[in-house]
Amino acid sequence: MHRLLARCLLLLFFVHASSCSVTKTVRSTKTNTASSPKVVKPTPPKTPVKALPLTTNEKVANYLQRFGSIAQAEMKQYKIPASITLAQGLLESGFGEGRLAVQANNHFGIKCHSTWQGKRIYHDDDEKGECFRVYENPAASYRDHSLFLRDRSRYAFLFQLGKKDYRAWAKGLKKAGYATDPKYPQKLIGLIERFELYAYDQKKTVVQPTKKQKKNSNDTHYYVVKKGDTLYSIAKRFNVNLSRIVQLNRIQNNTIYLGQELILPKK
Repeated sequence: MHRLLARCLLLLFFVHASSCSVTKTVRSTKTNTASSPKVVKPTPPKTPVKALPLTTNEKVANYLQRFGSIAQAEMKQYKIPASITLAQGLLESGFGEGRLAVQANNHFGIKCHSTWQGKRIYHDDDEKGECFRVYENPAASYRDHSLFLRDRSRYAFLFQLGKKDYRAWAKGLKKAGYATDPKYPQKLIGLIERFELYAYDQKKTVVQPTKKQKKNSNDTHYYVVKKGDTLYSIAKRFNVNLSRIVQLNRIQNNTIYLGQELILPKK
């Protein structure tokens, strides 16, 4: 009787234990299901906004801000008008964006010649694959430009001219053989007078060019000179008066250059 009672109690104990184990397992499963992480969709990246290309006036302003004081320092030491140095730098370097300026820090198109011992870069100019000097930085290019003019006898007569006579300097550079372009003097003079570079020939440091145009003017619009353009062809294409274009842009000798931003009167 006692043994039978003991067996019954033992059986009841195992049944109760199994029931508790199942209950705990079910509760644990419900808890894990409830805490599952939510799926969050990634936010697509924003499309970058393209910057508008700079106008010619903005390019020139940036160039003068970087190199205006350097040109004035060279003028003080070597007696070369800062206006001439800056005009040559702007023209030869394509406002600082040309290949020689970007890759070689060469802002004046100075070729290697037989005396150059530094690094070199090859670029198509008057002939294909010509050798040009490579500088460590733009300031070194400005200094070499000063030495290039000072140390060559064919430029000696320029230093007898007045430091503010940029017109005579521009014509003299062509006469001495600095460039083969027959309109080289007119291009330099045009840059100097359009952007008032003659202000840099004064002793005071110039902050920015003072001449600025409003792009949203009601009576003017703008055109960037392309290869093959002439003043006549532009005037004919837009049916505007040629002399008015010359007047608005203060053009000398009807000379325009590639990449120049012209102000055009509206019809």
